[in-house]
Amino acid sequence: MQAAFFQHMFPNEDKQTMGILQLLLHFSWTWIGLFYLSNESGESFIQSIVPMFTHEGICFDFIEALPKEKFSTNADEMLTEWFQTYNIITESTANVILLHGQNQIMVFLRALPLLSEFYDISVLRNGTIWILTAEMEFASLPFQRIWNIDFLHGAISFAVPSKEVSGFREFIQTRNPLSEKGDGFIRIFWELVFECSFPKTVLNQEDGKTCSGEERLETLPGSVFEMSMTGQSYSVYNAVYAVAHALQAMVSSKLKHRGMADGGKRVLLDLQSWQLHHFLRSVSFNNSASEKISFDQNGQIEANFDIISWVTFPNQSFLQVKVGKVDPKAPRDTMLSISAGDITWPNMVNQEWPLSLCSDNCHAGYSKIKVEGKSFCCYDCLPCPEGKISNQTDMDDCIPCPEDQHPSHGQDSCIPKAISFLSFEEPLGISFATIAVSFSFITALVLGIFIKHRTTPIVRANNSNLTFTLLTSLLLSFLCAFLFIGQPSKISCLFQQVAFALMFSLAVACILSKTTIVILAFMATKPESRTRKWMGKQFSTSIVLSCVLVQAAICILWLATSPPFPDFNTQSMPEEIVLECNEGSSVMFYSVLGFMGSLALISFTVAFLARKLPDSYNEAKFITFSMLVFCSVWLSFVPTYLSIKGKYMVAVEIFSILASGGSLLFCIFSPKCFIIILRPELNKRGQLMRRRN
Repeated sequence: MQAAFFQHMFPNEDKQTMGILQLLLHFSWTWIGLFYLSNESGESFIQSIVPMFTHEGICFDFIEALPKEKFSTNADEMLTEWFQTYNIITESTANVILLHGQNQIMVFLRALPLLSEFYDISVLRNGTIWILTAEMEFASLPFQRIWNIDFLHGAISFAVPSKEVSGFREFIQTRNPLSEKGDGFIRIFWELVFECSFPKTVLNQEDGKTCSGEERLETLPGSVFEMSMTGQSYSVYNAVYAVAHALQAMVSSKLKHRGMADGGKRVLLDLQSWQLHHFLRSVSFNNSASEKISFDQNGQIEANFDIISWVTFPNQSFLQVKVGKVDPKAPRDTMLSISAGDITWPNMVNQEWPLSLCSDNCHAGYSKIKVEGKSFCCYDCLPCPEGKISNQTDMDDCIPCPEDQHPSHGQDSCIPKAISFLSFEEPLGISFATIAVSFSFITALVLGIFIKHRTTPIVRANNSNLTFTLLTSLLLSFLCAFLFIGQPSKISCLFQQVAFALMFSLAVACILSKTTIVILAFMATKPESRTRKWMGKQFSTSIVLSCVLVQAAICILWLATSPPFPDFNTQSMPEEIVLECNEGSSVMFYSVLGFMGSLALISFTVAFLARKLPDSYNEAKFITFSMLVFCSVWLSFVPTYLSIKGKYMVAVEIFSILASGGSLLFCIFSPKCFIIILRPELNKRGQLMRRRN
């Protein structure tokens, strides 16, 4: 029942908790220590902040209750407990310590730096940032005036707002213990802060210093006495005026409802203390500092929290600078407003602002990995695996780049992939184009020579029509290489594999027909042989046509069902988008190669069988060697083609076309050209008959 009539002159503590959280998040302080008083207020504070802070990614290096105050008989026990507290601070890796307590705790904190001077323990770090809640204000005993307060340099505290009350400083300056009658407190206070004694007292008589009453309070250092009104005093000041305004309102209300006493006189009705609550809750006034004072519907004073930066000086004085505020009415994400540039940080801090992390930040290009047995704020940093990046600090996992981008060298960003294809401008493309042109020119030259000498025995002996067809197919095969060089288009993709397959099938079919005719010719020389009827041109033509038609049927089926098309391959090369011709159907592609390989194998077998037949100008030996090279090239092509990626797949196919075509051209036709051009005396019918005999 009493709680219902309780008015809070202290701003909403939950908003202070939220403000502390926003302060930690603003400076990315995720690794902190926490001290609190082991009382109802401290326990409530712990239960409130621990789950909230943990949910927001803030971890605690320690959560410890401060030693309780004890009587002098338990001084040793209390000293031991403060030793333990000191060790916790010195051993902690957290650079930020949150302190929730009351004014008297400051007296004990000021003693902590002295422990290292009298005992063999570590010195208190100067780089620690203390965050003090608004329930704490600077407090000190007179004998502590010369004690070091450097540990507070750079501290940040939350404070109840205080304004300069008109006449307060003058009131303090006019206080005189000699003129204050009936106020024993001021005389005792005067003797303590000025370290003197008044006559007729026994305090401090041993030092012989007498208080004159003329000492000036403004000459005292701030660590002993502050001339300005503190936040807590300002709250008391406002509370007194709030009660006064509520009493005035209640009395004014009762005057309007006076009762009638005996004799006809009006008298005031009896006033009860509980009746003050109604008027106190609705009170609203401007104090002498021109600040509006009022309560919300929950009986909480409507006020902000100030954020204070502490600056200490060698003479043990200090300055409190307002650097921000917490607005309880603002949304959670904007309730904190702070000017980081106005904050004075501890002397040991060299950065823009200090860090308080369990582990160093994982920079871009790295991801976090949890350390077993430690808080989630403690982690190791691992480089991103190949193909992934992290473009922010402290990412939990690395992420892959989009398909059209690749990781940078540091794996901290994605870079657009370059478009890649075998072009005429690059050295490899120029080399292949030059070789293709050279082979085409040589083939055309050989064809011209054979056409010119078509009536000579060496040309006629080996079926001149098949020879011309073979040379033409080789010429077109070399020219097919140009379909593979340059940026792929829909037309080039449709024709490059089909043209290559048909031209090479035609060439191999011609060779098969040639070797078959050689064997049949030898067999026809035997008596009563029936193979003579197979010796005509129709037979050789039928072999060529049947082979080419089968390959053409496979190609037509391929183009009809799943034709090749230009494609952007983003997967094969990590830093490039390969513009290539997609086969459309791998089954059809390898069917075409398989049929051509079967023809080549059959041709090689037939040529091998006919290599020692006693016939003039027998080509079987040269065909055998050329087909051996041809088969070796294409057998090597398949595993190589499957093992490489990008534009070099095209390069391998062009190389195979040129190498296999070149082997047929030079192995079969170079001996004949040698005889036609350099040894024409061997290219005569008489020489032919002599060899036969």
